Amino acid sequence: MTDQPAYIASVGTALPGDPIGNEELARRFGIDADWIEVFIGNRTRHFAVNLDDGELRHTLADLAARAGARALAASGVSPDDIGFIVMGTATPDALMPATVNLVADQLGLDQLPTYQLQSGCAGALQALDLGRTMITSGTHKAGLVLGGDVCAKHLPLDQDFAGLAPSELVNFVLFGDGAGAAVLTAEPVGARLCLLRVLNRLIGLGREPGQTVEWFGIADRDSGRQALKEDYKAIESTVPVMASEILWELLDEQGWNESDLHYLLPPQLSARMTERIVEEMSMPFATEISCVADTGNTSNALPFMQMSRLVDLIEPGQKAIGVAVESSKWIKAGFALEKV
Repeated sequence: MTDQPAYIASVGTALPGDPIGNEELARRFGIDADWIEVFIGNRTRHFAVNLDDGELRHTLADLAARAGARALAASGVSPDDIGFIVMGTATPDALMPATVNLVADQLGLDQLPTYQLQSGCAGALQALDLGRTMITSGTHKAGLVLGGDVCAKHLPLDQDFAGLAPSELVNFVLFGDGAGAAVLTAEPVGARLCLLRVLNRLIGLGREPGQTVEWFGIADRDSGRQALKEDYKAIESTVPVMASEILWELLDEQGWNESDLHYLLPPQLSARMTERIVEEMSMPFATEISCVADTGNTSNALPFMQMSRLVDLIEPGQKAIGVAVESSKWIKAGFALEKV
């Protein structure tokens, strides 16, 4: 096998429905809109469920297929040339069949290997890592990488929100739904973003999870366990430090100093947390690309949403670093790009 570069040829994204503002969210859940603004900082988000009746209007497969179709259309790569599909998600539509295969069906792709990685905020970068490996090994000339989540289906709307623990209530205002996709190629076409490195490292040995999402079956769905749980204090104190460590590791590996970096794609936990993270990272020469204030925390869709904005800005020779931190069991993730 020959070692060769991998390139991002295009990026596509998809969000469900209209944006939901803080005032509408506050009215629906009976909470203070000012609390959302002060504590979370997000202005809007998109939900795959209807807030009035709780009906699921958009599946993850639908959103990912839409994002994938947009990425394929922008890439200049024929669907016949796609050699694999990799998807990262924490919230598949079902345990079986894998959502990635439903996406392939919607896109008309067949007779190719598919992979689905279940992970939180690092899942998109894990998928990108696997896709890059399949390109650089010389096995495939092009492939489709997907990431996305529909968190809203795990958030029951028919309950007393006034009685919820803060660790559960925060999820109703923090998250949004969406999907993203990138076409990876062995040759520089389309956006011509050279994917120099993808970092993916578990550092959670012996550490308590910072986030837990339960999965209920018929036997235990009435167990009364809290569906989602955030240790927000642990996340608040740990993630900025981890993000800075990831950034400097990627800079050192590439032989870049801080003045070489043109764009920074920081972790997108929430608008308030991103502000703290960027302050800790301290990259005064780099332009920040963030979207969480408008999209909500869409988990595995976020890196693609950031990259879609980057594609419109970055010039040949310019460099970018993206960073993601998964708090569920503490994973460091990141990537380094250069436009050629």
